[in-house]
Amino acid sequence: MNAPTTTSADDGTSGGSGGGGWFTPRNQPQTPPGGAQQTPEGSPLAAMRSVGRSASAGGAEQSRTHPSSRETAPTERPLTEPERGHGAAFSKPQDPPLRTAPEPEASPDAVRIRRTMAEIGPIADKVTSYFYALLFVRHPDLRPLFPAAMDTQRDRLLRALLTAAEHMDNTEVLVAYLQNLGRGHRKYGTRPEHYPAVGECLIGALSKYASAIWDEQTEAAWVRAYTTISQVMIDAAAADELRAPAWWYAEVVSHDLRTPDIAVITVRPDQPYPFLAGQYTSVETPWWPRVWRHYSFASAPRSDGLLSFHVKAVPAGWVSNALVHRARPGDAIRLGPPAGTMTVDHTTDSGLLCLGGGTGIAPIKALVEDVAEHGERRSVEVFYGARTGHDLYDIETMLRLQQSHPWLSVRPVVDQQAHLQLPDVIREYGPWNEYDAYLSGPPGMIRSGVGVLRDIGIPAERIRHDSVEELVAAGP
Repeated sequence: MNAPTTTSADDGTSGGSGGGGWFTPRNQPQTPPGGAQQTPEGSPLAAMRSVGRSASAGGAEQSRTHPSSRETAPTERPLTEPERGHGAAFSKPQDPPLRTAPEPEASPDAVRIRRTMAEIGPIADKVTSYFYALLFVRHPDLRPLFPAAMDTQRDRLLRALLTAAEHMDNTEVLVAYLQNLGRGHRKYGTRPEHYPAVGECLIGALSKYASAIWDEQTEAAWVRAYTTISQVMIDAAAADELRAPAWWYAEVVSHDLRTPDIAVITVRPDQPYPFLAGQYTSVETPWWPRVWRHYSFASAPRSDGLLSFHVKAVPAGWVSNALVHRARPGDAIRLGPPAGTMTVDHTTDSGLLCLGGGTGIAPIKALVEDVAEHGERRSVEVFYGARTGHDLYDIETMLRLQQSHPWLSVRPVVDQQAHLQLPDVIREYGPWNEYDAYLSGPPGMIRSGVGVLRDIGIPAERIRHDSVEELVAAGP
């Protein structure tokens, strides 16, 4: 329950109790010049459009879908998951590719929402703490949906808000992000009736701490935005309920401790689990109920249905330490739905340039297996980075794959031995202009990797990684 939302309000008054619903502003704002206050097509998405943008123009500038572009929907990261299987962390979205056409002017609602976010930025901790205090005092029945310890939960709300605000005028991107979020929230037990309470407390917190710029127009902008956000999430969850469970139970069938703090864990789900190589899932252990963490699949889909993960125990990492040091064959865990867009495009024969740092080699290995299983002979160049040779825990597996597939090249890069570190070492090879690039690993490596790749001529639309703006929550 991390992106607080609400159902549509009727004609009640803001904060009132008479049948009208909290999410109606005290006074209806005047229609801004060139824009419509209500959604003329009857769709909640129309309220998200910038002034002068047609209903179909939301994604007109988007080229090819990929996680590194601002026009690409960020992958879902539920707001209760501060660690990630391969050390991801949060940052602002990557800059978009340079364009010859000017950016469309931001809508009045987007301007007001971004102004609110800028106002509360320096006191984000206070805002989120006050939000949760309001929520749990006014609606104690919602407390069991959240983990017992809220230490790692508080910043997740702001992350979702920043993402939504960043993409407020890009309907295609925002809707894809919210749909992912809505589907993912099913595993928490989130129901449509929970959304109004969360939205009420969110706007209560925003209005308190952004009082210097808060007015009726700002409140109305948030009302419209959250009415839309909630409906997209609710609809996505309802559609997903018809085709997939909210979670899967999975039994640990093997636990291979590769280093003192890294384990390769294989599980058998209780029913078929569809996913694509390069995606990730969320994991909950029996030792930490309602605490979920993300881990990438370490193999392409297998005929026996087994799933593998590479897990590194991190300091204060509840789930990672439980999986590495406590889990044993026979234990049961829960899996959320698959997510992520760092997948292979099999409609092209472009080569793959893959950079995997630490346990970030897990999804890279899955991508290699995916190419092999499709019978393709496209060039795949893997750079496997680690701090020490001991940390190259899966190098033998990668070298065996290289021996089996002549189109695959694997180059280990050890920080303590190389005169250049990953990703800078790729400058010594290439050219890479005909390759699609994939990055997985610590946030610093991804950020610098994107810069290096664009520096050497790979267009942004051909650079794929789990969106760094969302990976933030994955910190230890």
